[in-house]
Amino acid sequence: MSDPGPRWPGEDGTAFGDVVASGTRSSRLGRVQAFDSERGLGLVVAVDGAVFGFHSTAISDGSRRVAVGDAVSFAVAAAHGGRYEAVGLILVGPAEPD
Repeated sequence: MSDPGPRWPGEDGTAFGDVVASGTRSSRLGRVQAFDSERGLGLVVAVDGAVFGFHSTAISDGSRRVAVGDAVSFAVAAAHGGRYEAVGLILVGPAEPD
């Protein structure tokens, strides 16, 4: 049987690095890959390598700031244009030292 390739989040509840089921959304783990504090835009990479964009308003503690390399827990939600974005970001660990 051939590999069907990646599944879109929500198809079966386990796609793109789901680690813990939490209500109707699944929590995922990843690291902040990039963050532009002036624009409030960033990217987070899930443990399986899937990349999701996020806005600073998606950071749950209200600080609107994260550092590149920070470990985060997040959920994935539908965004504009058929894309998906990271929401409900929670810091779970600091960036690893170089």
